[in-house]
Amino acid sequence: MPTVAFHTLGCKVNHYETEGIWQKFKIEGYERVEFDHHADVYVINTCTVTNTGDKKSRQVIRRAVRKNPEAVVCVTGCYAQTSPGEIMEIPGVDVVVGTQDRGKMIQYIEEHQEHRIPINGVSNIMKNRVFEEMDVPTFSDRTRASLKIQEGCNNFCTFCIIPWSRGLLRSRKPENVLKQARQLVDAGYKEVVLTGIHTAGYGEDMKDYNFAQLLRDLESVEGLKRIRISSIEASQITDEVIEVLDQSKKVVPHLHIPLQSGSDTVLERMRRKYTTDFYRKRVERIQKALPHLAVTSDVIVGFPGETEEEFQETKHFVKEIGYSELHVFPFSKRTGTPAARMDNQVDDKVKHARVQQLIELSNQQALEYAKRYENEVVEVIPEETVDEEQPNMLVGYSDNYLKVKFEGTKDMIGEIVRVKITKAGYPYNDGTFVRVMDDEVLNISS
Repeated sequence: MPTVAFHTLGCKVNHYETEGIWQKFKIEGYERVEFDHHADVYVINTCTVTNTGDKKSRQVIRRAVRKNPEAVVCVTGCYAQTSPGEIMEIPGVDVVVGTQDRGKMIQYIEEHQEHRIPINGVSNIMKNRVFEEMDVPTFSDRTRASLKIQEGCNNFCTFCIIPWSRGLLRSRKPENVLKQARQLVDAGYKEVVLTGIHTAGYGEDMKDYNFAQLLRDLESVEGLKRIRISSIEASQITDEVIEVLDQSKKVVPHLHIPLQSGSDTVLERMRRKYTTDFYRKRVERIQKALPHLAVTSDVIVGFPGETEEEFQETKHFVKEIGYSELHVFPFSKRTGTPAARMDNQVDDKVKHARVQQLIELSNQQALEYAKRYENEVVEVIPEETVDEEQPNMLVGYSDNYLKVKFEGTKDMIGEIVRVKITKAGYPYNDGTFVRVMDDEVLNISS
């Protein structure tokens, strides 16, 4: 039986797609082995969001070549899409496939095994207008299932390479999204995370269907207990989406709404399509509808030309919104983007000092948010045990994205359980198990 090993760099979408690629190998009779083992085929799913992503991808590719020089090394993903030539130059790389045509990967591998000639299967992503279907009935490594609903992005922010690696926005057919949601429920998942490159842009390329309608249709999937939206832009929080969230029993009270900067002048240089005022009003609207809502976000610090004053505006705005957690990134030049060529690049020292300030603020806000739930009972899906030394300490997320650890039993993993938060903290909250939510008897192993 031929063996295949995978290594995934980057985002949730990449992890999802690796599972989709694995399904194709499985059908062809391959056995999956760990990446550090000897394999006949190595598939490296790359990331290109930063220059460091490229570098890490190259290191992993070389690792595979060293592991088994006789193996077929196949490189796919975003870095493969933007720089196939660069990858083909790495000695030992046999097949390169970008962020489309993954269905041809095995065919290319077989062709290579026959002719021993490297194959570049990357085509122009900008011409693609169709969502590439990939079947992912189950995930090999986690209790939360991702469900990819769209591909690509039309925004072209000045710091971002992604439209060039993923192409323009295209949505998955609603019937395929629903079919896959049912498959995941059948595989035992209680929660699905809707993912994509510009997730809530879903439906913008469709005539009579949109993101709000997809949420409504997912609501009726029997056995699905939780729907989490991986990310939603402020402009995508339409009144219709707010109404759906307000009425929904399944969409969780947690939204990740990327901010990137709390300064209007920086937002303009980033070519983001909103002002802080617009963003604030949308968040206020949605917080009125969902008082328990946890709002998380991304912020880029030290964007070219960011003055101390602009940074203070961001800090002030973050305080004003009151996030439950922030992901803070120092701006990093991505070759090929307009921002990498801008004047007034911010000094690294200044950048890192600002990052620290925002991380401290985020930690403080996260703790404040968590404290609102001290002595409250929340619903948690345990994902794993804390470590081998404490096999009964479980950790998972509540619907409003609090990370909770509590004592339980392994058969609770993947189920929805009620947990009382005894001590708020960050990154972990301590809790005690109250009861299992499902009336079904726990029989996860079956």
